[in-house]
Amino acid sequence: MNPEDFRHFGHTVVDWIADYRATVESRPVLARTPPGAIRAALPPSPPDQGEPFAAILADLDRILLPGITHWQSPNFFAFFPSNTSGPSILAELLSAGLGVQGMLWATSPACTELETHVLDWLAHMLALPDAFLSSTDGGGVIQDTASSAALCALLAARERTTGGASNEHGLAACPPLVAYASSQAHSSIEKAVKIAGLGRTHLRLVPADAAFALRPDALLELIQADRAAGLQPFFLAATVGTTSSNAMDPVAALGPIARDHGLWLHVDAAMSGTAALCPEFRHFFAGLDFADSFNFNPHKWMFTNFDCSCFWVRSRAALIAALSILPEYLRNAATASGAVIDYRDWQIPLGRRFRALKLWFVIRHYGVEGLRREVRRHVALAQEFAAWVRDDPRFELAAPVPLNLVCFRHRAGDAANQTILDRLNASGDLYLTHTRLDGKLTLRMCIGQASTERRHVANAWRRFQQEADALV
Repeated sequence: MNPEDFRHFGHTVVDWIADYRATVESRPVLARTPPGAIRAALPPSPPDQGEPFAAILADLDRILLPGITHWQSPNFFAFFPSNTSGPSILAELLSAGLGVQGMLWATSPACTELETHVLDWLAHMLALPDAFLSSTDGGGVIQDTASSAALCALLAARERTTGGASNEHGLAACPPLVAYASSQAHSSIEKAVKIAGLGRTHLRLVPADAAFALRPDALLELIQADRAAGLQPFFLAATVGTTSSNAMDPVAALGPIARDHGLWLHVDAAMSGTAALCPEFRHFFAGLDFADSFNFNPHKWMFTNFDCSCFWVRSRAALIAALSILPEYLRNAATASGAVIDYRDWQIPLGRRFRALKLWFVIRHYGVEGLRREVRRHVALAQEFAAWVRDDPRFELAAPVPLNLVCFRHRAGDAANQTILDRLNASGDLYLTHTRLDGKLTLRMCIGQASTERRHVANAWRRFQQEADALV
């Protein structure tokens, strides 16, 4: 594809994206294709000769688009948001055009230095402890997801606790390590424990309280029992905004326990971290001064397209010691000088994309106040939706509503809630998901899409009421 063809089809693709974003509200939110339908529509073998670009775009519309679940729809209320925005999309296009491989500072200084600078910006924007700034012993890095951040934190904790023995000689040379997380914590913590070689039996899922937050007293009891049994507690994952219910673990109460017992405290705020942009929501993050690491995902609620997960550590030395290997082919003068950051040492893979570019574009496009305005708007919509639930005797709230996730259910029981969920998702009008709280099937209404307005939330509530009427 020569430059002129690229220019022509590039304009076509940008027009396609603009038209898609303008019409996404009119599309059924949940893909309706049955399993195997997309593959059945594709030719069994690749083409021997290149095909016209126009034909490729036509098949995007004809074959793939019917199999797309429209995460950018204003009627997408499932899981957590996975937002994008105009500036983020354009920055991703520029990143692809530059084709940067940012594994070392030397392989593109701008890639590394922009990332360091933007992560420092964000640390100030979220009012994180100064210990997470790059001017200290800590600093920030962009991971792909919160799952990778949790694994990196756990490996750094293992390195710190064992003095490097686990990296050199394996876990057999170390005391049996034990990690702790809430029973409501994300499944990525269990996966990290398994990948790190600890084994599922060395993860303690701490009971939660009535608000589904980790209980400090239960944590302390487990730590004491494990120490008495000759085990080595070393890692605690706290969550600010759990996936099921947006529960807020009491970091301020957990921090002293982690400090006194030598646990690495990792705080996962994958979606809810964005709320710390607003001073009035920062009380949920009290206690971060005790944290050894912190993570949140701009690709959820901060209008930056996937993947972009921001991860800070108090001690970069522990992280680098756990992950750094320097073969001869990566040696260079800048690295040897010690004056630069090589982010390959801060993550699992070697290679890395220029992800800071889209974050930089988004922050500059919206500004801090613009981002705060969107967060406050979504929280206000969720609180209004929660009020409607409270006022309808057929429904009940299943958990507190601190921010933008409303967990609720019909009082008639699991079968009724499953029927409502299935009917609404099949209608194409909206898409939401469920969880189980106190053993009961619970509907989750997460309000955080960039294009969601009050009319979309009000229409969703009308649809819930209609389905409740239909149960009678």
